[in-house]
Amino acid sequence: MYLSRLTDHTATPTATAEETRTLRELARRKAELLGSPAVAERTRLWKKHNALLQERPMLLVFPEGSWSELIASSEALQCRCSDPLLHQIEQEIRMELYAFEHFDTDNLPTPSVWVPKAIGNTGWGVEARWEMSQEAHGARKFDPVIAEESDLDKMRFPEVVHDEGLSERRFDAVNEIFDGILPVELVGIKHVSFHLMAQWTALRGLEEVLMDMIAEPEFTHRALAFLAEGNRRLIEQYESMGLLEFNHDNTYHSTGGNGWLESCPGPEAGATAKRANMWASAEAQELTVVSPAMHAEFALRYEKELLEPFALTGYGCCEDITDKCNLVLDIPHIRRISVSPFTNVARSAPQIGVRAIFSWKPKPTDLVGNFNPERIRSYLRENIAECRKSGCNFEVILKDTHTCERRPERFDDWSRIAREEIDRC
Repeated sequence: MYLSRLTDHTATPTATAEETRTLRELARRKAELLGSPAVAERTRLWKKHNALLQERPMLLVFPEGSWSELIASSEALQCRCSDPLLHQIEQEIRMELYAFEHFDTDNLPTPSVWVPKAIGNTGWGVEARWEMSQEAHGARKFDPVIAEESDLDKMRFPEVVHDEGLSERRFDAVNEIFDGILPVELVGIKHVSFHLMAQWTALRGLEEVLMDMIAEPEFTHRALAFLAEGNRRLIEQYESMGLLEFNHDNTYHSTGGNGWLESCPGPEAGATAKRANMWASAEAQELTVVSPAMHAEFALRYEKELLEPFALTGYGCCEDITDKCNLVLDIPHIRRISVSPFTNVARSAPQIGVRAIFSWKPKPTDLVGNFNPERIRSYLRENIAECRKSGCNFEVILKDTHTCERRPERFDDWSRIAREEIDRC
């Protein structure tokens, strides 16, 4: 279950006078940007797009793993705050300003400063172990903690913990800094995404799970049913404790895109968010190599139950869904489907058509090695044409970019080419 990236900061945030001046100046720049016609128009287009009333394809760039290289190369991205929470807030504002100034995309700044509530949980009774690489960005290896079925008895359902006092202290400290410039919101769980296979493989090991699906299917079902029930209980606790938040706004949705809508989805909303008023998503990229039937049996049967109570849902990450589109389209309230670089666009676009947002993720490898603008243009043009031919309500999202080889201008160039090709279509 996704938790705020900042829930582990236990101290009340503090800033020096100089840090406060820096944050307020950044806030003024962001406030000016938020009041611009460009932001208003992009927001309007996103609301139409997410309602399946697209006026034009939408375009996003998320540097993700490459941000460290962009930060190292740009003074505008250098943070001044030492407090972990304020550092994160400062970094996010700097990234929003940088993206708007450099990328010719539809990226949007969040209209307010989000302060995460101090939410955590008691854990699952066991914790994943990894053998880490000696390389700075090297791959890590599974070190399974579930060696046999009896080890499942070590697991327990997590219980949600909320430190209300710390939440209020966080809010008061941040609000004092940004008061009069940007609105500050104390937020709980806004992004809801289920990753059952990622959870299970981290405990059992990827090779072991793939073998178990054939050799020990009952063991695998027992484990996944337990994880699904635990995630269901977590969500129900968030809901009963008033910790869910409306996310029909700039909240990141699924594995790309956002939740912008003209009004709250689902039935009429009260003061507190419920599952019936929210977006949620799931994915099982670990199963890209298995058949549609096995994907349905060992993942979708559990994911669909978790997603059913939500107003709008999304599915997918890096898995190849070319031969699984019909299964994904059967997910309750499906609205956004991730079409990874490994998915065949020409075959999947006619299947999805106008039934959900076709969230296409072009290959990020074009940003490494020989940066070839014409090759990029040809690749984008070909796949955009396939989307248009099938009438898809589609978005183009560059992400999973783990390096740009210290050439940050490649993001600028890629976004310009993509914008030209989208405008051309």
